Formats: sequence, C-alpha cells, structure tokens
Amino acid sequence: MKTYNLLENDKFAEIINKQSRLIGIDHGKKNIGISICDENHNIATPLTTIEFTQLKFFIIELRNIIKENNVEGIVVGNPINMDGSLGPRAQSARDFSKSLTEQLSIPVTLWDERLSSEGAYKGMSKLSINVTKKQKKLDENSAAFILQGFIDYYKNQIK
Repeated sequence: MKTYNLLENDKFAEIINKQSRLIGIDHGKKNIGISICDENHNIATPLTTIEFTQLKFFIIELRNIIKENNVEGIVVGNPINMDGSLGPRAQSARDFSKSLTEQLSIPVTLWDERLSSEGAYKGMSKLSINVTKKQKKLDENSAAFILQGFIDYYKNQIK
C-alpha cells in the first residue's frame, strides 16, 4: 500500500491526475460532510453526510466511497481563524487529515475553509427548501464549497 504524508496544496496539485475524481471533507465533531467532483475538476457536488462516531467506522465508509467513485485524492477543510491564526479546530483538522494519510493510500491536503459554512448556507438560501433541510445538508454543502475552492485553485495551477 502506497502511503502519503499530508501534502501542501501545490504538491497535491502536482501529483493528482488531470482526469481524476476528488472528494472534499468538512470535518465536524458530530457530522462529516462529503462532496465529490467530476473527473475534469469542473464542479464539486454535495455527496453525503456521515455521522461521526469512531474513526475506524468513518474510514470504512470513506473507503467504500473512494472505491465506488474511483477517487484519487482528498481535500479536507482547514478551519483557519479569520485572522489567519491556527486554533484548536485547525489542529483537529490536521490530526484528522494525518489519520487519513495513515489509513488510506491516496493523497490528502488541507484547504482553507474560512467562510465555507456561511458560503454554503448562502448558496442554499437561493433554493426553495425549508430551514430544517438546509441544516441537514449544510455539512455536505460546506464540503462542496471547500472542494470547489480547491479545484478552482487547481485549474489556475495547471494553466
């Protein structure tokens, strides 16, 4: 099994295939939002929300998603403080991401997720769904917002 260290965005962008699917992860204490992008890295789409109980159970579900969708890389949201500093949530995201690199054989990177929940919620506000449904879908929509940020960056890197 090939292993990767947690990669910086530019190194991650260098090693992923130009035709590959990626998943985005919005890591929370109770729920983890998952999104996926198309092979051409054009658009990130919300996929699912997984209730987090234990890392080993999450890894099993994540492996299934990776296998079923031919995923070649993972982008995890990094909740950096608005002033750019790293707080406890950012350290938790880093620890979580490092655990992924130890358990999975695909590259993982962290992406600055400042305002992802707010952006996802605003995006959903344009849809005609009620608040309860918006809250249920917030994590996976936040994951899509995170992944879209990375794939937009990636598209600019490969020009």
